[in-house]
Amino acid sequence: MILDRNKLYSILFIACIAGYIWLYFSVTNEITEIKSVEVCLIKYATNIPCPSCGTTRSMISLIKGNFIEALNLNPIGYLVTLIMLVVPIWIIADIIKSTRTLFNFYLKTETFLKKSKIAIPLIILVIINWIWNISK
Repeated sequence: MILDRNKLYSILFIACIAGYIWLYFSVTNEITEIKSVEVCLIKYATNIPCPSCGTTRSMISLIKGNFIEALNLNPIGYLVTLIMLVVPIWIIADIIKSTRTLFNFYLKTETFLKKSKIAIPLIILVIINWIWNISK
């Protein structure tokens, strides 16, 4: 799928807004592991957690300042939190300045991640995280 600047920014902005809504819902309803809403199709269908299971709880722990707990729940929470904090501000800055810095960064990152010497270690890290998620 070929994305232009506006389509990428729209997708990212909507994803961030949906993430903020989900975080708000999760925090205000105090969703815990015991009384959670099953949104993971992999866990629902197989009863095996996916590599990203625990990301919401990890982000909530980060918001509360529990950095070790967040890391133990799922390290991916750190990455998602960073993305959700930086991307909306970056999009707004690009729109105000009429620039394409986020779009150019996306294109360079996509090209960089397609290299097998980068992609393979990242895939291995995701698999290790998945095994760790299953084992805990």
